[in-house]
Amino acid sequence: MAPYLLGLRLDGRRVLVVGGGRVAQRRIPALLDAGASVTLVSPSATPALDDLIADGRIIWERRPYQVGDCDAAWLVHVCTDRREVNTAVAAEAEAKRIWCVRADDKEASAAWTPASGRVGEIGVAVTAGGDPRRAAGIRDAVVNALRDGTVDARRHRGKPVGVALVGGGPGDPGLITVRGRQLLAQADVVVADRLAPRGLLDELSPDVELIDAAKIPYGRYLAQERINELLVEHARQGKFVVRLKGGDPFVFGRGGEEMIACARAGIPVTVVPGVTSAVAVPAAAGVPVTHRGVSQEFHVISVHVAPGDPRSTVDWAGLARSQGTLILLMGVERIAEIADALVRDGRSPETPVMVVQDGTLPTQRALAATLSTVAERATATGIRPPAIVIVGEVVRVGQEIEMVRAERIP
Repeated sequence: MAPYLLGLRLDGRRVLVVGGGRVAQRRIPALLDAGASVTLVSPSATPALDDLIADGRIIWERRPYQVGDCDAAWLVHVCTDRREVNTAVAAEAEAKRIWCVRADDKEASAAWTPASGRVGEIGVAVTAGGDPRRAAGIRDAVVNALRDGTVDARRHRGKPVGVALVGGGPGDPGLITVRGRQLLAQADVVVADRLAPRGLLDELSPDVELIDAAKIPYGRYLAQERINELLVEHARQGKFVVRLKGGDPFVFGRGGEEMIACARAGIPVTVVPGVTSAVAVPAAAGVPVTHRGVSQEFHVISVHVAPGDPRSTVDWAGLARSQGTLILLMGVERIAEIADALVRDGRSPETPVMVVQDGTLPTQRALAATLSTVAERATATGIRPPAIVIVGEVVRVGQEIEMVRAERIP
């Protein structure tokens, strides 16, 4: 017969464990996490159990099992390496109408311990006809799907409230954080940037409202003030709003402005950091932003205005004198002015440069050049945004890595 699955609330209830070996070592922590008052009966215990005993978390009766040990227990686990002892404990528990889990014989056990896992407040328990490895494999698949949001686990009672500022990562949908994907799966409304991982939006439930907050260079533009208003308006209606951004919300993502707007309106905000493209895209192109003996610093610069523009707050002369790696965001359309400014203020015109378009995506492509040639080459090859510009000797490190890989990998 199939077992009847039930979640036991063991807080403060006595649970007896007979046997202090590896099976007990696995089961007792889960019982403690459930709040059980655990009594261990065994002549010996593993070192891991010794720690729990020393901490006073379990009561240890350092002796063999005796008739009467099951008294006042709500649940019994018997896991000794002696069949006759396991049989005797199970018989006493059965006579006293206490559920007993027997580790050595699934057919003789009154109850089975499922393979269990937890993601937030969701508990997963799997039985597979008494096959623990099969149950564990199924458990792992379900838990992983819950963690990455591929299983719809939206709350219908006690759902999240307010706004979540979620960093979606550099572009590849697989590079969003686990926490970010979980919250995205709970959303009632998603306000998405142009650079947010679009593949994740296709997985949203049909009843989720999707608001396109794209800011297209020299094109359609949703003002930041309007985005702030939308976050507040929908959250005040009791909806859980996810603001999905490319990269990290606080790395040139204007997440601070959105958080201030929500705070002024009394809206609770959850911030989920994202993998910033400033580091991830060079890595995807095989270029480390720092390398021992080459560069021990890197600078991330937003080039939404060119060097020399009165609105610019960037110390280009200081960056030119620096030996660190420069990571330029939004710099492709102003690459000629950038290169000229860096060379004028002291960087060698032979400084290596790499421009990576569509980093981490299947359409990723990279252009290697120098400060003296990058503008001409970028124009000739049609490099376009979104792209990251990497300036510094680490580009040569990336090229060396690629050469070694080409020699070693057929």
